[in-house]
Amino acid sequence: MPYRITGLDEADQILTDHPFALLAGMMLDQQYPMEHAFRGPAKVTERLGTFDPHVIATADPEEFQALCSQPPAVHRFPGSMAARLQELARIVVETYDGHAERIWTEATAGRDLARRLQALPGFGAQKAKIFVALLAKQAGVRPEGWEAVAGDYALDGYRSVADVVDPESLLKVRDYKKAKKAEAKAAG
Repeated sequence: MPYRITGLDEADQILTDHPFALLAGMMLDQQYPMEHAFRGPAKVTERLGTFDPHVIATADPEEFQALCSQPPAVHRFPGSMAARLQELARIVVETYDGHAERIWTEATAGRDLARRLQALPGFGAQKAKIFVALLAKQAGVRPEGWEAVAGDYALDGYRSVADVVDPESLLKVRDYKKAKKAEAKAAG
């Protein structure tokens, strides 16, 4: 099933075709609008000519940071995210021979998948839960116990990127996030 997260066909196609791009988009999804974060791999691909983790891992850090910083930047914090993206690529190359999908296809259970994800830069417990739900709901990757790991994100609804399949669902996720922020602000 093709991903429909970014609102741009070319960017979504990169997420669909390259598991490392999907993983990187999830890593970039913090303090930055979701669809823009997931467009990051397309920006890098356009500028670098590839989104191969081997190439990204071995790129000159200063040149890669400059590439990620040129407008429109890959992220709101292009310097730190360029370094984090290179670290993610190094881990994927060194641990999974450059095949990001091995993180989830070789996981023995939901908890193993969560452990593997949380070992990556930028992936805490909540982000791991969301990514597990994204894989389960949209890619059909459902290791034993995935529901327990994904928690509320496993439920039907519009809570996260795991629920974005078209522009309408993106708006519903945005509304949910706004409501949660308003609740948190009101609770003080």
